[in-house]
Amino acid sequence: MQPKREYWSTRIGLILAVAGNAIGLGNFLRFPVQAAEHGGGAFMIPYMISFIVLGLPLLWVEWTLGRYGGQRGHGTAVAVFDYIWKNPIAKYLGILGVVIPLVVVVYYTYVESWTLAFSFFSLFGSLPDTTITSSVKDYLRPFEEFLSSFIGVTSESDVFLKPSVWAYLFFVVTIFINLYILFRGISAGIERVARFALPLIFVLAIVLLVRVITLTSPDGRNFLDGFGFLWNPDFSALTQPQVWLAAAGQIFFTLSIGFGAILTYASYLKPKSDVALNALATASVNEFAEVVLGASIAITASVIFFGAVATKQIAQEGAFSLGFIALPAIFANTPFGEFFGFLWFLLLFFAGVTSSIALSQPAIAFLEDEFNLPRKKAVMYLGMFLFVTAHIPIFFKGALDELDFWIGTLALAVFALLEAILFMWILDSKRAWEELNRYADIRVPSVFYYILKYVSPLFLLVILVSWVVESLPSALAKTGISIWVARGFIIFVIVLGVVLVKIAWSRRGR
Repeated sequence: MQPKREYWSTRIGLILAVAGNAIGLGNFLRFPVQAAEHGGGAFMIPYMISFIVLGLPLLWVEWTLGRYGGQRGHGTAVAVFDYIWKNPIAKYLGILGVVIPLVVVVYYTYVESWTLAFSFFSLFGSLPDTTITSSVKDYLRPFEEFLSSFIGVTSESDVFLKPSVWAYLFFVVTIFINLYILFRGISAGIERVARFALPLIFVLAIVLLVRVITLTSPDGRNFLDGFGFLWNPDFSALTQPQVWLAAAGQIFFTLSIGFGAILTYASYLKPKSDVALNALATASVNEFAEVVLGASIAITASVIFFGAVATKQIAQEGAFSLGFIALPAIFANTPFGEFFGFLWFLLLFFAGVTSSIALSQPAIAFLEDEFNLPRKKAVMYLGMFLFVTAHIPIFFKGALDELDFWIGTLALAVFALLEAILFMWILDSKRAWEELNRYADIRVPSVFYYILKYVSPLFLLVILVSWVVESLPSALAKTGISIWVARGFIIFVIVLGVVLVKIAWSRRGR
């Protein structure tokens, strides 16, 4: 007997939960780095175009597919793909909608634990001090060394990381917090946390933005310089393909497209729930958090203290350069800096939690729906898997980046393309359009019918081919123990998923 399916208890809870899925570390860490590295204002034009022709349409696809599956008692792409495409391979392609978020959450939760640790370090004054110097590199060095010591980077030649006791302790605490929320269920766990965490994230972000706006540098730069860098485009940069690719790639992260998590969340909609307006509402909340708050805090503060050129150079150092190094270094030389540093990392932690629980839900739904497991047992199995496998990015140097490339970048585009083709071409475009607008509080403009059918799949194909041409050769050329451990883990999870699908379908005679 299949367990009774849960539903979101309120519409606002649903919107906050799905927005919380999208509003994560990518909004406050990855987006500022991408925008700064690719020219500030020049990045925003292709970013907004990508949102219209790629982000919003695919968001509608995932919401609609999720409701479609939920009405039939299933909440993952495994069953949804099988229902839509009567082909033996469909359900095995659908397993990507479980494997992708599962692998991502393995390393995402570890990074999330850094934010919890750094919030405590900031509150209790344990972060390093730094003095204002003419050299930006010298100014930031204590914070670079502190982060390296925390995660256990000892030398470039080492294969293994040696994380500090604090890093491991906060990882265990973070895993426990995530599992406790998931253990409580959809409405009593995920929805309740979202109703508390999302408003808190916005309050913290607004407080931090107000603080950043009041900053000035010894050279006389202020927030207008930071906003100018972010919103005054250098139109010559628009001729660079990498700017467009980076903008489109960021849309995947910011809206959680291609992860399968939104599809799963939407499967807990009540049967006659709207998806058109709900998807638009969550996208709007996310974009406000990312563009207005996320970029304005980190980029503006960095431009004020270091200037536009130095900010771009800092961003090129990596995804954590602005959030974990530059911003706390700035707060170190401002009044009440320790308190504002605490607020910054607390903001990141809550943003991380709302995303990591969403990334975990597809695996739980798969175990519940296809194996009839009670939720508590499904969460327990997931917890054991996450705890064991998270030791790969914790102890193997370079494994985190390798997992992020193959699963957190390349696989997202592949799965999103599968969803777009399945929805508008295999399901039949007219039927798909009717499904999207069924029970809708607003009717989606007709132009999006053609965007969904032609523009979005073509755009996805261009992104996928470009990533393969630009990044795949160098990725394949990488060697080393950590690299092969990461690749082996990905293969293991995919094979495990395929085997479980085979077992589930055999047991049910489907």
